Amino acid sequence: MLMLRKTAGAIPKPPKSKVYGFLRFIVHPRTLSCNKLVLGIETSCDDTGAAVVDETGNVLGEALHSQTQVHLKTGGIVPPVAQQLHRENIQRIVEETLSASRISPSDLSAIATTIKPGLALSLGVGLSFSLQLVNQFKKPFIPIHHMEAHALTIRLTNKVEFPFLVLLISGGHCLLALVQGVSDFLLLGKSLDIAPGDMLDKVARRLSLIKHPECSTMTGGKAIEHLAKEGNRFHFTINPPMQNAKNCDFSFTGLQHIIDKLITHKEKEEGIEKGQILSSAADIAAAVQHATACHLAKRTHRAILFCKQKNLLSPANAVLVVSGGVASNLYIRKALEIVANAAQCTLLCPPPRLCTDNGVMIAWNGIERLRAGLGILHDVEDVRYEPKCPLGVDISREVAEAAIKVPRLKMAL
Repeated sequence: MLMLRKTAGAIPKPPKSKVYGFLRFIVHPRTLSCNKLVLGIETSCDDTGAAVVDETGNVLGEALHSQTQVHLKTGGIVPPVAQQLHRENIQRIVEETLSASRISPSDLSAIATTIKPGLALSLGVGLSFSLQLVNQFKKPFIPIHHMEAHALTIRLTNKVEFPFLVLLISGGHCLLALVQGVSDFLLLGKSLDIAPGDMLDKVARRLSLIKHPECSTMTGGKAIEHLAKEGNRFHFTINPPMQNAKNCDFSFTGLQHIIDKLITHKEKEEGIEKGQILSSAADIAAAVQHATACHLAKRTHRAILFCKQKNLLSPANAVLVVSGGVASNLYIRKALEIVANAAQCTLLCPPPRLCTDNGVMIAWNGIERLRAGLGILHDVEDVRYEPKCPLGVDISREVAEAAIKVPRLKMAL
């Protein structure tokens, strides 16, 4: 049994802070190796995740609590609700992880936790809980950048050496970066407004897909992908955004507005009210998915060409990694595969369960940092969470100045 103590002044406290009591788990007898062990904790958005990973990449135990079904009912993530659900579940998730790993906290080499970027109320829960563990067991603390963790996950599942190009696409993020080392990133481009997953979710809500019998339990992005298989994208002409901008930035707000106007027009044409399902919903889903895939593909193609032109990627062994929740969309992945093949680049994606938020990627990022001796804290007094935080050194202006023209590819999807 162990008791977690409240850590005074460690983070900005909400009005009603949660002080956790005993962690109830069974410590099984096991033969501990000399391997380093890291507990990873993830609460940056709406998933409460934890995992223990060793330095060889073995996942000893993991647990995850998803809030998806709760937020589906409200049509989006409500931060105070997400915070409360994290508070209610984080202790159980960590207990289950440690029990499945057959270790006690005293066996850990360090504790790694997402502290940036993300929803402030969600990040606060994970950080508060982690610091109580850190102070109780006198373990080193490794603060984790959420996007760095997504980028490095591929090194857990595949043998990938630095440098490599990464496209991170999710409901909250969209960026292209060159990964030169564990904490060495060059940012080539990012979304200028919203993320692709957010846009797809908004389109799904506007189409009222939660009322569709086949999509009622799916997230917006999953519903769009599912319905698009039944649709004909050629019924609507929707051009990808920013076609004349020769950089690697993204934009999805304009695409969302175009789709919104299209849906309004079709509702009037079909004589139905907002909230009812259009007969053309599948065609619209197919069209917006295709436009999104083409937009992501073209910017990624330019990033590959830029990196090769500047000798930042090996001409012979270039690797493109795609991660984040939207990376599980097989249609989008196929478009990126076409680009990778054309640019003589190897495309790699983590398995779907590691593309979405999870504790495994946080623990693995902790292992990577522990091995490299980077960002390992023994004094956590000044640790704060950061809801907004850039990744790496921004060289997007240099990319734009290069004005690389991307050859036209036939997207036979």
